[in-house]
Amino acid sequence: MIKKLDLKNIETAEQVLQIQLASYKIEADIIGFYDIPTLKDTVYSLKLCDEIFYGYYLEDRLAGIISYKVFDNILDIHRVAIHPDFFRRGVAGGLISFVEKINDNIKKIIVCTGKENLPAVNLYLKNGFRKKKDIEADKNFYLTEFEKVLQ
Repeated sequence: MIKKLDLKNIETAEQVLQIQLASYKIEADIIGFYDIPTLKDTVYSLKLCDEIFYGYYLEDRLAGIISYKVFDNILDIHRVAIHPDFFRRGVAGGLISFVEKINDNIKKIIVCTGKENLPAVNLYLKNGFRKKKDIEADKNFYLTEFEKVLQ
């Protein structure tokens, strides 16, 4: 089940933070870069965040989250984080598909991930995204920007 999350609720924000930290710690290990902004979030910073959040529930637990903003008919995904207990169970793909379907006025979806984060790179390619460009985010650290153009 996927439902909208209210991060003004402290318990919800704490659950999101726990999943985010667990997920992005693994990404940091994969890419060898530990200065990922989402690893520096706090419950307070999440509560102030103006992104739209949805959560995917499995076995009565929050298994994963996605957040995004919409501007000029572009859906900009900011976070996709899955608790490691739920890796490889279709949670990330389900969240991406869900936000695409509920935002029927969008023309394009964009997202970035660490260039060396092959599980995320493969996820986006498998879900119809194409690589747009690599961006040097820090010395010797690159992000890959993906986009999915919709009809």
